[in-house]
Amino acid sequence: MQLRQSDLAGHLAGTLLPVYLVTGDEPLQVLEAADAVRQAARERGHGTREVLEVGKGFDWDQLAAEAGSLSLFGDRRLLELRLASARPGTEGSKAIADYCARPPEDVVLLVLMPKLERDQTRSAWVKAIDAAGAVVQVWPVDAARLPAWITQRMRQRGLSPAAGVAEMLAERSEGNLLACVQEIEKLFLLQGAGTVTTEQLASAVADSARFDVYGLVDTALGGAAARSLRMLRGLRAEGTAESLVLWALARETRMLAELSAALDAGQRPDALFQAHRIWDKRRPLVQQALRRGSTALWRQALTLCERCDRAIKGQAEADPWQLLEDLTLAMAGRPLPARALT
Repeated sequence: MQLRQSDLAGHLAGTLLPVYLVTGDEPLQVLEAADAVRQAARERGHGTREVLEVGKGFDWDQLAAEAGSLSLFGDRRLLELRLASARPGTEGSKAIADYCARPPEDVVLLVLMPKLERDQTRSAWVKAIDAAGAVVQVWPVDAARLPAWITQRMRQRGLSPAAGVAEMLAERSEGNLLACVQEIEKLFLLQGAGTVTTEQLASAVADSARFDVYGLVDTALGGAAARSLRMLRGLRAEGTAESLVLWALARETRMLAELSAALDAGQRPDALFQAHRIWDKRRPLVQQALRRGSTALWRQALTLCERCDRAIKGQAEADPWQLLEDLTLAMAGRPLPARALT
């Protein structure tokens, strides 16, 4: 079955299917949809959670092996299958379809992946999930609906936004839902429940002295190499997780690689920026980065992102923060050092 994210909570209150696919490129909504499935599984006795990270060389036989294995204590289990791509390949497609044909009674499978392309929605493995469970496609909140979304989230937190507050926060966050939620949480911590005025929001933003990952990305895009490096080191000193910094940098690098390749192919910039939902305020920063770097550079930077991800997980012998410095400086216009490509 196909489920909208807005209907997921109501669905899970009544039933729990053996398979769920959560797909999309909006991190906050994907995380919240996955958390909803995890909580529903726990409440129904699936106390053991196991994770399979699908990367290069992944053995798809693990999926069937994990499904068929018995828990040490006989618990029901939640099995998470995390894919870095929405294209699992021939072997992966068959493994997923085979699993869905005979899903174990004591296991809930949660599949997480980036946004499905249109042709993938018609593939046999997606149809198999649709038949055995549910497909939840997460869509970004567009600019027109963002103020209403912010207003709802603020009210859920006990905050009552005055006129203009939601629009101001939408402009500051430029459509980044995770940034919106962080600002809402900060407002609540600063002043507690109650009405929030535009003056209070502006003051909270102005008084924020800490570096954040979104500011880091924009500073690097603008070509301020030295300042972006200071910001990155500030994030490290504050105890920010390497994975969060990598997520922000990799997301931007992937977009730059796609834009650069499309521009090389002769596509129009305005149409590309609209398709990638790049707000007018950010376009000059993105354009600067595209002028500085070639498609080859951004693809090398994506390879560096993958290496950094492995280093964070302990699967590569490298300092993740050094790789993040290399990636940040590359985004700011500095050449990638040789060590970053080995």
